[in-house]
Amino acid sequence: MSKLVVVEKQIVVPGEILAEGMDFLPGKGTFREGENIIASRLGLVNASGRVVQIVPLAGKYLPKRDDTIIGVVKDMSYSSWFVDVGYPYEGSLSMKDATAEFIERGASLSDYFAVGDVIITKVANVTKEGNIDLTMKAPGLRKLNGGRVIEITPFKIPRVVGKQGSMIGLIKDKTGCTLFAGQNGRIWIRGSSPEAEKLATDAIYLIAEKAHTSGLTERVGEFLEKNKLENQK
Repeated sequence: MSKLVVVEKQIVVPGEILAEGMDFLPGKGTFREGENIIASRLGLVNASGRVVQIVPLAGKYLPKRDDTIIGVVKDMSYSSWFVDVGYPYEGSLSMKDATAEFIERGASLSDYFAVGDVIITKVANVTKEGNIDLTMKAPGLRKLNGGRVIEITPFKIPRVVGKQGSMIGLIKDKTGCTLFAGQNGRIWIRGSSPEAEKLATDAIYLIAEKAHTSGLTERVGEFLEKNKLENQK
């Protein structure tokens, strides 16, 4: 009889048995040995249906095609922008992928994106050499104005977002802030006041710190409610 021998969000170490039997399938960070599924890295258990995988507790961002991320424009040439995406190599955003508008030859690229601009962009391609091609041609991709950008371990972004956006929705409701979480671990926060942005920031750092614990949604809700009331005093 197949069974899961660990619980959701449990911290496991390499070599630990996660599931027994052939009804479960090995996902990222796991492998099959006989009828057992075994952890191949340190992390949190995530059992989605029949698939058992391990979410790492830490690690750098590794770009993948179709990732939606937050980048910072660092430089530009006559035909491209170079964007810091939280990876050792900068991403390249060409004119043809930057906008649906026609850009005339010789036009100043800074009229569209300037050095220091923060953007929501998408990874269009990652080459074997590690070169990253970016695009702005998808719904929701844009330059971000105002607010602040914070950074956490990329692997904890799903915890910040929550199931069907429940956790990030809770933060938005309690703080009144606009938020966007990029898959590269960067989160943009814009509120009506510095106090609102700080409260949202503190909540996100709490989630990142306690990502491996259960009952986190309730804890974050209580934290937000308590600190919201204190800020109103």
